[in-house]
Amino acid sequence: MRLVVQRVQEASVETGGRTVGKICRGFLVLVGVGKTDTKETADKYLKKLLGLRIFEDENGKTNLSLKDVDGELLFVSQFTLYANCRKGNRPSFTEAGDPEYAEALYEYMIHEASGTVPVVQHGVFGADMKVKLINDGPFTVILDEHIL
Repeated sequence: MRLVVQRVQEASVETGGRTVGKICRGFLVLVGVGKTDTKETADKYLKKLLGLRIFEDENGKTNLSLKDVDGELLFVSQFTLYANCRKGNRPSFTEAGDPEYAEALYEYMIHEASGTVPVVQHGVFGADMKVKLINDGPFTVILDEHIL
């Protein structure tokens, strides 16, 4: 699993000309599911995501979590996080999870996060989406198997 976490002042995702998800202060999370990922993998990543302390406290230190700032979440599926560009110039996506399985894990993450975070929005799995954001900082963190 790979997550690209962007601390945002606001973010939205649209497909087919209509907004399907929109948040204020919080995290825009691009989610890539790999072939070997499981619900246990998703649980581990969610725990790390929800515990990230990357919001500034009253002293300007990145010491506060999403919960501490009443932050919101916007999940967007992105299998291209598994692009392998080692050979040639055309990326290979053979390490990405099967779409049906990846969608199930993506939906699982949304459901599980909704039990903890009051506002959880999301894009449409597999759709052509347009993502807009105001990155706060900018502050971007990548979570993948090499970090966890």
